[in-house]
Amino acid sequence: MNATVAIRQATAADRAFVRDLGRRVATTSVSSVRPAAPHIVATVYDLLVDYVVTRDHAMLVALDGDVPVGFVMVVYDVPDEVTMADQAFIANMAVEPAYERRGVGRALLDAVEEAVRARGLSHISLMVTEDNAAARGLYEAAGFATERRLMTKLL
Repeated sequence: MNATVAIRQATAADRAFVRDLGRRVATTSVSSVRPAAPHIVATVYDLLVDYVVTRDHAMLVALDGDVPVGFVMVVYDVPDEVTMADQAFIANMAVEPAYERRGVGRALLDAVEEAVRARGLSHISLMVTEDNAAARGLYEAAGFATERRLMTKLL
């Protein structure tokens, strides 16, 4: 059953939720090729949040009633590294595990697309771990296409 969620701009009061949920699910971004300890992944996630809030960014929160159930962080001032074209970059998105596969992620992506179009940008980019099939499926269903691949070799 899909959740009925509202999407709104995050406030300073939402920052604790964003940090908590992001830390709890951050290991979904860890590749089996390059494993990392959960405490390291959580620390790196905190650094990402600190970086995002210093940039031209948007942070959106999904709510089920008054309860936050997901978020997305978008950075606007990081151009594509190959073409230097302007883009919106989804730095991180997370959904409460109990709300996964209930339309929350898609609602967040739709809200990001609306915000990005309003800014006059033509591209939204993101990175997703190859092992995270659920996230890849969501992004592909939302119209994202693989543009490049990061390849890693264990020595």
